[in-house]
Amino acid sequence: MGSVTKLLALCGISIFAAVLVPPASPQEPTQQAPVIKSQVSLVNLFVTVRDKNKRIVTDLKQNDFKAFEDGQSQQIAFFSKEVTLPITLALLLDTSGSEQYMLPSIQDAGTRFLDRVLRKGDEALVMSFDSDVDLLADFTEDRHQLDRGIRQARINVPSGGSIGGNPGPVGSRQITGTALYDAIYLACNEKLNTEAGRKAIVIVTDAQDEGSKVRIEEAVEAAQRTDTVIHLLLVADPHFGGGNGGAAHKLTDDTGGRTIVVNSEKHLAEAFDQISEELRMQYTLGYYPTNTAHDGKFRKIKVETNNHDLKVLARKGYYAPKE
Repeated sequence: MGSVTKLLALCGISIFAAVLVPPASPQEPTQQAPVIKSQVSLVNLFVTVRDKNKRIVTDLKQNDFKAFEDGQSQQIAFFSKEVTLPITLALLLDTSGSEQYMLPSIQDAGTRFLDRVLRKGDEALVMSFDSDVDLLADFTEDRHQLDRGIRQARINVPSGGSIGGNPGPVGSRQITGTALYDAIYLACNEKLNTEAGRKAIVIVTDAQDEGSKVRIEEAVEAAQRTDTVIHLLLVADPHFGGGNGGAAHKLTDDTGGRTIVVNSEKHLAEAFDQISEELRMQYTLGYYPTNTAHDGKFRKIKVETNNHDLKVLARKGYYAPKE
Protein backbone atom coordinates (compact mmCIF):
# COMPACT_ATOMS: atom_id res chain seq x y z
CA MET A 1 0.00 0.00 0.00
CA GLY A 2 1.50 3.36 -1.03
CA SER A 3 2.13 6.19 1.41
CA VAL A 4 -0.75 8.29 0.09
CA THR A 5 -3.15 5.35 0.25
CA LYS A 6 -2.05 4.69 3.81
CA LEU A 7 -2.64 8.32 4.69
CA LEU A 8 -6.10 8.20 3.18
CA ALA A 9 -6.91 5.12 5.21
CA LEU A 10 -5.55 6.63 8.40
CA CYS A 11 -7.30 9.96 8.06
CA GLY A 12 -10.62 8.76 6.74
CA ILE A 13 -10.31 11.43 4.09
CA SER A 14 -13.08 11.57 1.51
CA ILE A 15 -11.15 12.47 -1.64
CA PHE A 16 -10.98 10.62 -4.91
CA ALA A 17 -7.71 9.57 -6.52
CA ALA A 18 -6.59 11.72 -9.42
CA VAL A 19 -7.15 10.43 -12.93
CA LEU A 20 -3.84 10.05 -14.72
CA VAL A 21 -3.74 12.12 -17.87
CA PRO A 22 -1.26 11.24 -20.64
CA PRO A 23 1.34 13.97 -21.09
CA ALA A 24 0.80 16.36 -23.93
CA SER A 25 2.89 16.00 -27.06
CA PRO A 26 6.21 17.79 -26.69
CA GLN A 27 6.52 21.19 -28.33
CA GLU A 28 9.46 23.34 -29.29
CA PRO A 29 10.02 26.11 -26.72
CA THR A 30 9.63 29.67 -27.94
CA GLN A 31 10.64 32.99 -26.46
CA GLN A 32 7.01 33.98 -25.95
CA ALA A 33 5.56 30.75 -24.56
CA PRO A 34 8.06 28.48 -22.82
CA VAL A 35 6.99 24.89 -22.59
CA ILE A 36 7.12 22.93 -19.35
CA LYS A 37 9.25 19.83 -19.99
CA SER A 38 8.95 17.55 -16.99
CA GLN A 39 11.10 14.90 -18.70
CA VAL A 40 14.18 17.12 -19.00
CA SER A 41 16.12 19.25 -16.58
CA LEU A 42 14.60 22.60 -17.50
CA VAL A 43 13.76 24.52 -14.32
CA ASN A 44 10.78 26.84 -14.67
CA LEU A 45 10.12 29.71 -12.28
CA PHE A 46 7.04 31.88 -12.01
CA VAL A 47 8.14 35.19 -10.54
CA THR A 48 6.24 38.16 -9.11
CA VAL A 49 8.03 41.46 -8.48
CA ARG A 50 6.81 44.28 -6.25
CA ASP A 51 8.24 47.72 -5.53
CA LYS A 52 8.66 49.41 -2.15
CA ASN A 53 5.00 50.44 -2.21
CA LYS A 54 3.96 46.81 -2.80
CA ARG A 55 2.82 47.55 -6.34
CA ILE A 56 3.47 44.84 -8.92
CA VAL A 57 6.22 45.71 -11.40
CA THR A 58 5.44 44.63 -14.96
CA ASP A 59 8.08 46.34 -17.15
CA LEU A 60 11.21 44.30 -16.39
CA LYS A 61 13.27 42.57 -19.08
CA GLN A 62 15.26 39.34 -19.10
CA ASN A 63 18.55 41.06 -18.35
CA ASP A 64 17.02 42.61 -15.22
CA PHE A 65 16.95 39.17 -13.56
CA LYS A 66 19.58 36.88 -12.07
CA ALA A 67 19.00 33.27 -11.07
CA PHE A 68 21.15 31.20 -8.72
CA GLU A 69 21.06 27.51 -7.86
CA ASP A 70 22.92 26.48 -4.71
CA GLY A 71 24.82 29.76 -4.99
CA GLN A 72 25.89 29.19 -8.60
CA SER A 73 24.78 31.65 -11.27
CA GLN A 74 22.49 30.17 -13.93
CA GLN A 75 21.95 31.35 -17.49
CA ILE A 76 18.32 32.26 -18.10
CA ALA A 77 17.28 30.41 -21.26
CA PHE A 78 13.60 31.43 -21.38
CA PHE A 79 11.82 34.62 -20.39
CA SER A 80 8.31 35.88 -20.85
CA LYS A 81 6.14 38.64 -19.43
CA GLU A 82 3.01 37.32 -21.10
CA VAL A 83 2.40 33.99 -19.40
CA THR A 84 0.14 31.94 -21.63
CA LEU A 85 0.27 28.77 -19.59
CA PRO A 86 -3.03 27.97 -17.87
CA ILE A 87 -3.52 28.14 -14.12
CA THR A 88 -4.46 25.03 -12.16
CA LEU A 89 -5.78 26.15 -8.79
CA ALA A 90 -6.79 24.39 -5.58
CA LEU A 91 -8.89 26.44 -3.15
CA LEU A 92 -8.69 25.00 0.39
CA LEU A 93 -11.13 26.23 3.03
CA ASP A 94 -10.66 25.71 6.77
CA THR A 95 -13.98 24.49 8.20
CA SER A 96 -12.81 23.82 11.73
CA GLY A 97 -14.70 25.44 14.60
CA SER A 98 -12.28 28.38 14.80
CA GLU A 99 -13.52 29.69 11.42
CA GLN A 100 -17.26 29.47 12.10
CA TYR A 101 -17.86 33.23 12.31
CA MET A 102 -15.93 33.98 9.12
CA LEU A 103 -17.13 31.12 6.90
CA PRO A 104 -20.01 33.01 5.17
CA SER A 105 -17.64 35.85 4.28
CA ILE A 106 -14.98 33.38 3.16
CA GLN A 107 -17.51 31.70 0.86
CA ASP A 108 -18.61 35.02 -0.66
CA ALA A 109 -15.06 36.24 -1.21
CA GLY A 110 -13.92 32.85 -2.50
CA THR A 111 -16.64 32.84 -5.14
CA ARG A 112 -15.68 36.34 -6.31
CA PHE A 113 -12.00 35.33 -6.34
CA LEU A 114 -12.56 32.38 -8.68
CA ASP A 115 -14.77 34.51 -10.93
CA ARG A 116 -11.98 37.06 -11.21
CA VAL A 117 -8.90 34.86 -11.51
CA LEU A 118 -10.08 32.00 -13.73
CA ARG A 119 -10.04 32.37 -17.50
CA LYS A 120 -10.74 30.04 -20.39
CA GLY A 121 -8.48 27.00 -20.12
CA ASP A 122 -7.95 27.33 -16.36
CA GLU A 123 -9.21 24.75 -13.90
CA ALA A 124 -9.87 24.78 -10.17
CA LEU A 125 -11.00 22.48 -7.40
CA VAL A 126 -12.43 23.16 -3.96
CA MET A 127 -11.55 21.25 -0.79
CA SER A 128 -12.46 21.78 2.85
CA PHE A 129 -10.57 20.54 5.86
CA ASP A 130 -11.23 20.14 9.57
CA SER A 131 -10.74 16.77 11.24
CA ASP A 132 -11.18 15.32 7.73
CA VAL A 133 -10.38 16.55 4.24
CA ASP A 134 -13.28 16.68 1.78
CA LEU A 135 -13.28 17.21 -1.97
CA LEU A 136 -16.21 19.55 -2.63
CA ALA A 137 -15.60 20.15 -6.35
CA ASP A 138 -13.07 18.34 -8.53
CA PHE A 139 -11.03 20.04 -11.25
CA THR A 140 -13.37 21.87 -13.59
CA GLU A 141 -13.77 25.05 -15.62
CA ASP A 142 -17.46 25.20 -14.66
CA ARG A 143 -17.93 28.20 -12.34
CA HIS A 144 -21.35 27.04 -11.20
CA GLN A 145 -19.94 23.70 -10.07
CA LEU A 146 -17.13 25.47 -8.22
CA ASP A 147 -19.57 27.89 -6.60
CA ARG A 148 -21.71 24.98 -5.44
CA GLY A 149 -18.63 23.36 -3.94
CA ILE A 150 -17.77 26.51 -2.01
CA ARG A 151 -21.33 26.80 -0.72
CA GLN A 152 -21.28 23.19 0.45
CA ALA A 153 -18.49 23.93 2.94
CA ARG A 154 -19.76 23.46 6.49
CA ILE A 155 -18.16 23.97 9.87
CA ASN A 156 -17.30 20.65 11.52
CA VAL A 157 -20.32 20.28 13.81
CA PRO A 158 -20.79 17.16 15.95
CA SER A 159 -24.23 15.57 15.84
CA GLY A 160 -26.70 17.38 18.06
CA GLY A 161 -24.74 20.63 17.80
CA SER A 162 -22.91 20.10 21.08
CA ILE A 163 -19.36 19.31 22.05
CA GLY A 164 -18.44 16.81 24.70
CA GLY A 165 -22.09 16.42 25.66
CA ASN A 166 -22.41 20.09 26.60
CA PRO A 167 -25.31 21.91 24.90
CA GLY A 168 -24.71 25.27 23.34
CA PRO A 169 -23.30 26.91 20.21
CA VAL A 170 -20.56 25.18 18.29
CA GLY A 171 -18.10 27.93 19.14
CA SER A 172 -18.36 27.36 22.87
CA ARG A 173 -15.38 24.99 22.64
CA GLN A 174 -12.99 24.42 19.78
CA ILE A 175 -13.46 21.19 17.86
CA THR A 176 -10.33 19.07 17.98
CA GLY A 177 -8.75 18.38 14.63
CA THR A 178 -7.62 20.64 11.80
CA ALA A 179 -5.86 18.60 9.13
CA LEU A 180 -4.19 21.51 7.31
CA TYR A 181 -0.95 19.69 6.44
CA ASP A 182 -2.86 16.58 5.33
CA ALA A 183 -5.00 18.75 3.04
CA ILE A 184 -1.94 20.30 1.37
CA TYR A 185 -0.23 16.91 1.05
CA LEU A 186 -3.26 15.34 -0.56
CA ALA A 187 -4.00 18.28 -2.87
CA CYS A 188 -0.44 18.06 -4.20
CA ASN A 189 0.06 14.30 -4.40
CA GLU A 190 -3.45 13.24 -5.37
CA LYS A 191 -4.50 16.12 -7.61
CA LEU A 192 -1.81 18.55 -8.71
CA ASN A 193 0.97 16.04 -9.40
CA THR A 194 -0.34 15.19 -12.87
CA GLU A 195 -1.02 18.80 -13.88
CA ALA A 196 1.34 20.98 -15.95
CA GLY A 197 1.88 24.72 -16.11
CA ARG A 198 1.21 27.13 -13.28
CA LYS A 199 -0.08 25.41 -10.16
CA ALA A 200 -1.20 27.15 -7.00
CA ILE A 201 -2.95 26.36 -3.73
CA VAL A 202 -4.86 29.19 -2.06
CA ILE A 203 -5.74 28.42 1.57
CA VAL A 204 -8.03 30.32 3.93
CA THR A 205 -7.13 29.27 7.47
CA ASP A 206 -5.74 30.30 10.84
CA ALA A 207 -2.91 27.81 10.16
CA GLN A 208 -3.50 26.02 13.46
CA ASP A 209 -2.95 22.36 12.61
CA GLU A 210 -4.25 19.71 14.99
CA GLY A 211 -4.24 16.06 14.10
CA SER A 212 -2.58 15.85 10.68
CA LYS A 213 -0.83 12.58 9.90
CA VAL A 214 1.97 14.35 8.03
CA ARG A 215 4.35 17.02 9.30
CA ILE A 216 4.60 20.55 7.93
CA GLU A 217 7.93 19.62 6.31
CA GLU A 218 6.21 16.83 4.37
CA ALA A 219 3.47 19.20 3.22
CA VAL A 220 6.07 21.70 2.00
CA GLU A 221 8.03 18.96 0.24
CA ALA A 222 4.87 17.74 -1.52
CA ALA A 223 4.31 21.26 -2.86
CA GLN A 224 7.95 21.62 -3.92
CA ARG A 225 8.02 18.26 -5.71
CA THR A 226 4.89 19.19 -7.69
CA ASP A 227 6.06 22.77 -8.41
CA THR A 228 3.06 24.15 -6.54
CA VAL A 229 2.98 27.64 -5.01
CA ILE A 230 1.06 28.06 -1.74
CA HIS A 231 -0.71 31.34 -0.94
CA LEU A 232 -2.30 31.61 2.50
CA LEU A 233 -4.89 34.03 3.82
CA LEU A 234 -4.41 34.00 7.58
CA VAL A 235 -7.88 34.44 9.05
CA ALA A 236 -7.62 34.09 12.81
CA ASP A 237 -10.26 34.44 15.52
CA PRO A 238 -8.61 35.55 18.81
CA HIS A 239 -11.27 33.60 20.72
CA PHE A 240 -9.64 30.43 19.41
CA GLY A 241 -6.03 31.34 20.15
CA GLY A 242 -5.26 33.43 17.05
CA GLY A 243 -3.30 32.28 14.04
CA ASN A 244 -0.05 30.38 13.63
CA GLY A 245 1.94 32.90 11.62
CA GLY A 246 5.12 30.83 11.81
CA ALA A 247 3.54 27.83 10.11
CA ALA A 248 1.79 30.07 7.57
CA HIS A 249 5.03 31.76 6.51
CA LYS A 250 6.93 28.48 6.24
CA LEU A 251 4.28 27.07 3.91
CA THR A 252 4.27 30.13 1.67
CA ASP A 253 7.88 31.33 1.83
CA ASP A 254 9.31 27.92 0.99
CA THR A 255 7.07 27.52 -2.06
CA GLY A 256 7.19 31.05 -3.49
CA GLY A 257 3.80 32.28 -2.26
CA ARG A 258 2.54 34.88 0.18
CA THR A 259 0.92 34.98 3.59
CA ILE A 260 -1.61 37.79 3.97
CA VAL A 261 -3.03 38.53 7.41
CA VAL A 262 -6.78 39.14 7.27
CA ASN A 263 -8.39 41.13 10.08
CA SER A 264 -11.82 41.90 8.63
CA GLU A 265 -14.26 41.00 5.88
CA LYS A 266 -13.00 43.96 3.84
CA HIS A 267 -9.41 42.77 4.22
CA LEU A 268 -10.49 39.30 3.13
CA ALA A 269 -11.80 40.60 -0.20
CA GLU A 270 -8.67 42.72 -0.66
CA ALA A 271 -6.43 39.74 0.09
CA PHE A 272 -8.17 37.61 -2.52
CA ASP A 273 -7.72 40.48 -4.99
CA GLN A 274 -3.99 40.62 -4.26
CA ILE A 275 -3.59 36.89 -4.86
CA SER A 276 -5.61 37.16 -8.07
CA GLU A 277 -3.36 39.97 -9.27
CA GLU A 278 -0.21 37.99 -8.52
CA LEU A 279 -1.42 34.88 -10.29
CA ARG A 280 -2.13 36.92 -13.41
CA MET A 281 0.91 39.24 -13.46
CA GLN A 282 4.00 37.05 -13.37
CA TYR A 283 7.24 36.64 -15.25
CA THR A 284 8.34 33.22 -16.46
CA LEU A 285 12.03 32.36 -16.18
CA GLY A 286 13.56 29.09 -17.29
CA TYR A 287 17.10 27.74 -17.05
CA TYR A 288 18.98 24.49 -17.57
CA PRO A 289 20.91 23.88 -14.33
CA THR A 290 24.66 23.67 -14.47
CA ASN A 291 24.42 20.77 -12.03
CA THR A 292 23.22 17.96 -14.31
CA ALA A 293 23.32 15.19 -11.68
CA HIS A 294 20.08 13.23 -11.36
CA ASP A 295 20.52 12.62 -7.67
CA GLY A 296 17.06 13.50 -6.35
CA LYS A 297 18.49 16.09 -3.97
CA PHE A 298 16.93 19.41 -3.01
CA ARG A 299 18.51 22.43 -4.68
CA LYS A 300 18.09 25.96 -3.43
CA ILE A 301 17.01 28.68 -5.85
CA LYS A 302 17.37 32.43 -5.51
CA VAL A 303 16.07 34.99 -7.99
CA GLU A 304 17.21 38.61 -7.84
CA THR A 305 16.80 41.79 -9.87
CA ASN A 306 19.43 44.41 -10.57
CA ASN A 307 17.29 46.84 -8.57
CA HIS A 308 17.66 45.72 -4.96
CA ASP A 309 14.72 47.90 -3.90
CA LEU A 310 12.39 45.43 -5.62
CA LYS A 311 11.03 42.38 -3.81
CA VAL A 312 11.07 39.15 -5.80
CA LEU A 313 8.65 36.33 -5.05
CA ALA A 314 9.62 32.90 -6.40
CA ARG A 315 9.94 29.37 -5.11
CA LYS A 316 13.05 28.67 -3.06
CA GLY A 317 14.05 25.36 -4.55
CA TYR A 318 13.21 22.09 -6.23
CA TYR A 319 14.08 18.42 -6.11
CA ALA A 320 16.38 17.17 -8.86
CA PRO A 321 15.12 14.19 -10.87
CA LYS A 322 16.38 10.69 -10.15
CA GLU A 323 17.76 8.25 -12.69
